[in-house]
Amino acid sequence: MKLKVLVDNNTLIDRYFEGEPGVSYYIEEGDTRVLFDVGYSDLFIKNGEKMGVDFFNLDYLVLSHSHLDHTWGLEPYVKRLTEEVMEGRALHRSKLIAHPGVFDSRTFTGEDELGVTMDQDRLKKFFDFHLTEEAFWLTDRLAFLGEVPRLNDFESQSPIGRVLVAGVYQEDYNRDDSAMVYVSEEGLVIITGCSHAGICNIIERARAVTGIQKVRDVIGGFHLLNPPERVMDKTVEYFKNLGAPKIHPCHCTDLGAKIALARVVDLGEVGVAFEMAYR
Repeated sequence: MKLKVLVDNNTLIDRYFEGEPGVSYYIEEGDTRVLFDVGYSDLFIKNGEKMGVDFFNLDYLVLSHSHLDHTWGLEPYVKRLTEEVMEGRALHRSKLIAHPGVFDSRTFTGEDELGVTMDQDRLKKFFDFHLTEEAFWLTDRLAFLGEVPRLNDFESQSPIGRVLVAGVYQEDYNRDDSAMVYVSEEGLVIITGCSHAGICNIIERARAVTGIQKVRDVIGGFHLLNPPERVMDKTVEYFKNLGAPKIHPCHCTDLGAKIALARVVDLGEVGVAFEMAYR
């Protein structure tokens, strides 16, 4: 599997790309081409095209969850696909993979929108939907994790805003938050968006889906932004026992959390234009 970071809060030194507070990855696994999240704007397209990504020839579009820093790139993406069609290029329909709750409206105040802003009917002109709470295998080695069970007592304990379900707003614990896993020869590679479900819960979900315990790498947002001391301590303890040779936290993982994790596991630098290949 080959992975490229198209969008992150940070950029790598001496690589002339732009960053934004969001996430987007391009993944190739054999002949299968996957776009995982689309960031906040059209930046993933600008950066990706400089990296040689053909956004008109993807097999899957996977959304980790609904939040704006992972889905608001959908509108410029549809615009770009439309321009290509108008220039006479035949549309290659990708399959959109996500949790069924990804299109639920989300808000802090009731007057804002934190989630997907595009209408599903418009998106269905370009993508074939597969919304599922279950794990879904894109290839025999690459999977979408579906809904992540909240197994421990320290992660995902507080809601983030409210979500509209069956016409009623309720506290939002981001049940739509998911991730991906690749089964490498050296163990699992877990790829996350924001980890609202909890990074430790996500790793355990990946182990349950694959039946494999060994973890090779974890890359993505860990949702550790000024976390409570107990959350940070428990997370550090988990990674101390995990046995992963290296991890790559980015996006919604602050400096203090990275320093704490670096005491128990080797941390790799991540940013826009970061590339990694896993066998």
